[in-house]
Amino acid sequence: MTSSARPLKGILLAFASYAVFAWSDASIKMLEGTLDHFEVAFFGAFFGLFALPFVKRKGDRWRDIITTTNRPLWLMRFCSSGFGAVGSVVAFTHLSMAEAFALIFLLPSFVTILSVVFLKEDVRLQRWAAVIIGFIGVMIVLRPGFRELSIGHLGAVVGGLSGAISIVIFRAMGPTEKRISLYGAGVVGWLCLAGVLMLANFQWPTPIQWLWLASYGLLAAVAGVLLMAATRHAPATYIGPPQYSQMVWAIGFGYLVFGDTVDLPMLIGIVLIIFSGLITLMREKQRGVALPPSLAPADPQAGLAGLPE
Repeated sequence: MTSSARPLKGILLAFASYAVFAWSDASIKMLEGTLDHFEVAFFGAFFGLFALPFVKRKGDRWRDIITTTNRPLWLMRFCSSGFGAVGSVVAFTHLSMAEAFALIFLLPSFVTILSVVFLKEDVRLQRWAAVIIGFIGVMIVLRPGFRELSIGHLGAVVGGLSGAISIVIFRAMGPTEKRISLYGAGVVGWLCLAGVLMLANFQWPTPIQWLWLASYGLLAAVAGVLLMAATRHAPATYIGPPQYSQMVWAIGFGYLVFGDTVDLPMLIGIVLIIFSGLITLMREKQRGVALPPSLAPADPQAGLAGLPE
């Protein structure tokens, strides 16, 4: 296989991965809010455990899931993953898929801000411009004062912010931390937080609800495995931009399945947010900053970066 063919295969696998992630997110919406948000998040993580054998490398031990070189940061990842998962479930339950993705795609802007505050990164004008463009896009999508905002909007912002926190944690911990440990922090945090909080309103799912819960978790796990395969054929910087193809799937699902529409202001806002994210990704590539690993295939933010090679 030629050197040019290998990146192409990786990019195609990435597009496939993000398509499957979009189908997974659509499964949340198919539940139509009939189950508690925490319960949906819990079973999403439970079915996502099927990806564990693909995360474990030769020489890793199963107990490495809960071992770490930096317990405080591991615990931060534990918490951010749990809150991010619940936030994303809330977003896809109450918003159109296009609107939910648009707000979650603020993640690169959040990463820039958090990197300045916690990692003391030197952020130049181009990245700050991307942040400003992204937030202008959000204001156009939300139109505060002209439309009613809901818990879904809050959930999407929490999902994007939690994903950004995880990315900053990945950068702070560096390449010495085992992949299975970072995965463990995310999936265990997700299971524990959602598992405890779902108890108050738990109801046993019906057969059709089981179908959508399994579709949510298992498809996300499959998507994560595809993303891992993609990063074996192409550099991580090639894997980031195709994530925005999820917006095409979101608009398609919304129109064909859920009866959603995208008006002109929302479309303009979505374009600005995606443009902001692409500027940030290109700037990161120029600076040689490693993109964060996609460690939790059932994580709603997992499709936002590639694995370390």
